[in-house]
Amino acid sequence: MSKSHPIIAVTGSSGAGTSTTGQIFRRMFASEELVAAMVSGDSFHRYNREQMARLAAKGQFGERNHFSLTANHIDKLEALFYDYGHSGNGRYRQYVHDEDRDLQAEGHKPGTFTAWGALQPDTDLLFYEGLHGAVVSEAFNIAQYVDLLIGVVPIVNLEWIQKIHRDTHLRGYSQEAVVATIINRMDDYVHDIVPQFSHTHINFQRIPLVDTSNPFVVRDVPTEDESMLVIRFRDASGVDFSYLLQAIQNSTLSRHDTLVIPGTKMALAMDLIVRPMVQRLIARKPFA
Repeated sequence: MSKSHPIIAVTGSSGAGTSTTGQIFRRMFASEELVAAMVSGDSFHRYNREQMARLAAKGQFGERNHFSLTANHIDKLEALFYDYGHSGNGRYRQYVHDEDRDLQAEGHKPGTFTAWGALQPDTDLLFYEGLHGAVVSEAFNIAQYVDLLIGVVPIVNLEWIQKIHRDTHLRGYSQEAVVATIINRMDDYVHDIVPQFSHTHINFQRIPLVDTSNPFVVRDVPTEDESMLVIRFRDASGVDFSYLLQAIQNSTLSRHDTLVIPGTKMALAMDLIVRPMVQRLIARKPFA
């Protein structure tokens, strides 16, 4: 952790909702007039889209898949966090998504990476959003460098529903292909993704209030108003639950460290909970 150059990381699997959380943070940073170095976990994948496709066609799945630590440059991610925490600098690159029109206008092909380069200078903090922000393994300890770690982890059936819906409707994959990807990733999901949520400071878990018992036949993603949000704090000693219960309508406590709120209140809850923590980090004061 760093008092001078704080790092915030949002970790969660593909389709879990980390991108939506990232948008909430971007608005928060803008309103606080903070300049953040924005880093995507996709940038640390070891293989580009074509390489992964070729490996998958051979049954190799790119050292299994993007969930796997071996399919990512975890060493470079750890180096970035270390360097930024000590100096406010570091090296990263960008993954070019289909919707990244600016990068494509610069000549970058979707599914590839830009060259490695330095972060923009004079930032107030680093914000990471991706798969591996809280990794702790025999070889790596990413979590130790992060000042505020947030997990975004819907229950697994909902996570699968969201991924199937996104990849079939927005990315053009067949449902059979998406389900095959889910199955191929399962071992790495269990061993490389799930353990991270034991290292996070706060977990946001969306739970649907409709039947998702067979996620492979559900046609529509449960909406926010068909869901509840379970928010668990690793250290609840400094959390003002009385204030949160008053500020968030229809919220309740299920355990001493767990707040349950309507699914439509995620942005409000995240702002009320996280904004004071960000302010304290920038003021160089620990929140826990």
